[in-house]
Amino acid sequence: MFDIAFSELVVIAIVALIVIGPEKLPKVARTLGALAGRMQRYMAQIKEEVNREDRFAELQKLQEEIKSAAGSAQAGLQAEANDILQSPTVADDAKTGAEAGKPAGSSNSKE
Repeated sequence: MFDIAFSELVVIAIVALIVIGPEKLPKVARTLGALAGRMQRYMAQIKEEVNREDRFAELQKLQEEIKSAAGSAQAGLQAEANDILQSPTVADDAKTGAEAGKPAGSSNSKE
């Protein structure tokens, strides 16, 4: 996060010891450590929330793509089914197949 070298930390510690004093320095260090930990947890929560929102947006986009693909596939299949049903050869084949399926004695032909 911050690029602080060990020598810089030593200088900060010496200045803090002189300014704060040896009696209050441990309590201040504990307080600063607790605040730093709280800040890290808060930042982790924010990152997780942003990632969660990003994943949710991706899932919504994917859902919309799937819905549009399914709709276009359904429309295409419906158009093909309508074309097949409206085709005269299919209608004739259906009639011929229905007549061929009749029992032999129930024919309307005159002999």
